Amino acid sequence: MKQTLTNADIPVLLRRFFPQFGEPELQRAIAEVGEVLYFEAGEQIMECGSYVRRVPLLVEGSIKVMREEEDGRELFLYFLEAGQSCSMSFSCCMRQKKSSIRTVAEDDTVLIALPVRYVDAWMSRFATWKNFVLRTYDQRFDELLRSLDSIAFKQMDRRLWEYLEKKAEAHQSRLILATHQSIANDLNASREAISRLLKQLEKLNRVRLGRNQIELLH
Repeated sequence: MKQTLTNADIPVLLRRFFPQFGEPELQRAIAEVGEVLYFEAGEQIMECGSYVRRVPLLVEGSIKVMREEEDGRELFLYFLEAGQSCSMSFSCCMRQKKSSIRTVAEDDTVLIALPVRYVDAWMSRFATWKNFVLRTYDQRFDELLRSLDSIAFKQMDRRLWEYLEKKAEAHQSRLILATHQSIANDLNASREAISRLLKQLEKLNRVRLGRNQIELLH
């Protein structure tokens, strides 16, 4: 990844990806304490069980958010895209608790990292920041409800298709680079079941399968 962006670019990044931060004083505060960080595709950003030290404002790429079960298995929750942040990070840092999620860069990713001590302090100081945090909670809560609904009530073929659509949206591409095993891990399913369902989707002309890649046709 070409690391061309620096901390000096934060004001420009905020205007482009976070225009809701309309208060000049808030923009200056973020530019003063924020740090531009880079992560390559597949690189771990936050580990389950660690304390959250910084909150991300995503400006490029996408991030996969997963929850780790007690038996070590992981469950896919949602993707983060440019212009978004992670409500789990807000919750952990405000309550000073260890993270119950793991985040991984889906693509080459750029984010503005904010020290956690400012998250709560800015809630009473800047109205646009408070609105952003609350709206992030609402969006992620809706995502979690849809994930729980999918796990509890939907058959695996529907869960798989919705997962592929979300992944395509996060990557902004109908061509998904992923192995059947990695998809099975995210959906807590067997590789054989995922391969069988993908073959069925291919017969229905909904996907085109290649080596470690899936193209969504409809």
